[in-house]
Amino acid sequence: MTKKPSRPKRQEQQQIVGLIGIGLDNQDQHIRLTTGEHYVLYGGSQETHERMVDAAIHVTETLRRKGKSLPEASVEEVIDLLREAHERQR
Repeated sequence: MTKKPSRPKRQEQQQIVGLIGIGLDNQDQHIRLTTGEHYVLYGGSQETHERMVDAAIHVTETLRRKGKSLPEASVEEVIDLLREAHERQR
């Protein structure tokens, strides 16, 4: 049996095409849904949903000011912006 020569694995660049937020702490049975160009946020209490909206807006607006859209940003950059949004909410 002959072994095929191994090929270097092509590393595909990761891309974030959208954000999805799901809140699970809803007690009032109110259905909350917010959509944007690159995000969908569903559920949660009023406070949780507002925090998800604030985070999504922070990410998309910060990228817009840099002249980028979500798919154009690196995964690391988006993660950093989400962390920054979380820190701002404390």
